Amino acid sequence: MASGIKDKVAILGMGCSKFGERWDCDAEDLIVEAYQEAIIDAGIQTSQIDAAWFATAIEEVHVGKSGVPLSVALRLPNIPVTRVENFCASGTEAFRGAVYAVASGAADIALAVGVEKLKDTGYGGLPQRGAGPLNDMIRNNGSAPGGFAQLATAYSQKHGVDMDTVKRAIGSISVKSHANGVKNPKAHLQKAVTLETVLNAPMIAAPLGLFDCCGVSDGSAAAIVTTPEIAKSLGKHDLITVKALQLAVSNGQESGHNSWDGSYFLTTRKAAERAYKEAGIEKPREQISMFECHDCFSITEMVTMEDLYISKEGEAWRDVLDGFYNADGQVPCQIDGGLKCFGHPIGASGLRMLYEMYFQLSGRAGERQLKNPVFGMTHNLGGQPHQNVSSVAIIGHQGA
Repeated sequence: MASGIKDKVAILGMGCSKFGERWDCDAEDLIVEAYQEAIIDAGIQTSQIDAAWFATAIEEVHVGKSGVPLSVALRLPNIPVTRVENFCASGTEAFRGAVYAVASGAADIALAVGVEKLKDTGYGGLPQRGAGPLNDMIRNNGSAPGGFAQLATAYSQKHGVDMDTVKRAIGSISVKSHANGVKNPKAHLQKAVTLETVLNAPMIAAPLGLFDCCGVSDGSAAAIVTTPEIAKSLGKHDLITVKALQLAVSNGQESGHNSWDGSYFLTTRKAAERAYKEAGIEKPREQISMFECHDCFSITEMVTMEDLYISKEGEAWRDVLDGFYNADGQVPCQIDGGLKCFGHPIGASGLRMLYEMYFQLSGRAGERQLKNPVFGMTHNLGGQPHQNVSSVAIIGHQGA
């Protein structure tokens, strides 16, 4: 029987580039920027890395679908490099590959890197993707904001929450994240906003206004992982280990028949349930210290708060308005500013979220530092509400 990976892998070091309109850099420059921080943090040499996983989603911006760009940019020692892409969970997918390699004994030290140069595409949002049923639907019949805006309507109707209240709740989510982003020098957007500004912003897809949608950005993030035993032999103490890493992918159920009502993410619930079981977490609302969730749109964050079983179903809006998820609340969410302030360079986002959790747990988050966090969780959601992939990762202090 599979026993999971809890405490079998330690994070040796992490790095993150500045996110934003990085016109002065190409993707390789951003990779190097994130990697240099990670390798210094890890305290090792590049020659000690056994294998690497490379996440990038928009191949047109880079140089194809191989691992070569990462190997060349970092002058890796002819080790195996695997390129991965799994919608918006691509960065976490790279981390999963590196973690599983170490947990299985296939590698002593492994590297995960994610990068994206979205500004170079010239699109105001994510570029069009290739052929396929999901992409054909988006291209011909809808948009990302339109698809996710429907969550708000379904949520409002199902739970009997009037739309004005929903708008105030999701607006408060944006205000909260921007307040956190002010304290993060690596965020793209570092300016606080008021609820009045959010509610009066131009409408993108009702009820989602301008500040309810994450921006377009360039960025990269990296992680180096190993076994706890090797980490200790390298002089590392108070290890941050991986407690769980789970992925769930739509199988067509949501769009195949009407058992799904459009008000939640089935894959997120499945991934969360498995992750909590793997990590040994029975009461996530009480045990999770902080988390980063996939706030591509503010309504996505609110729904996800319930799908991760932090808020009760139908009550996340109340927790949001009560400040439960604020920096000084019980379970801070998007303490680094989230996608709202970083934007969403697809290949980098999952690793960027883990970077914040890792530095918070290490007590090195500076002005954003929370008091004595024990478990940090990240969540990614890629695709559309009716057809998607969800990843959930939990990290924490060894032995916790």
